Amino acid sequence: MRRGFWFVAGAGAGVYVMIRARRAAEAFTPDGVRDRLAGLQVGAHLFLDEVRTGMDERETELRERFALLERHSVLDGPLELTASTTDESPLHPYDLPGTHPGTPALEGKH
Repeated sequence: MRRGFWFVAGAGAGVYVMIRARRAAEAFTPDGVRDRLAGLQVGAHLFLDEVRTGMDERETELRERFALLERHSVLDGPLELTASTTDESPLHPYDLPGTHPGTPALEGKH
């Protein structure tokens, strides 16, 4: 009984090791590497599609929540950016009248 058990256990372990070795050897052949890379590429595309879908859903949810307009579509063409024709630099909040600390307009509001 004992010998039969160990014979079957050894034969099963041998078959298992042979199958694993054959799979490992096949994985490192050019076809096996190509198949693994193709699978990795498909997985990456699926993952990126899921991420993009989630981003779009979240953006739509946030736009509805904050009542923002739909985003600019690529099909509408590029947005026109116009530069100021004056030589003035943008105003700092302290440059507006009555907003700099120590000015009479703010002293009474503390």
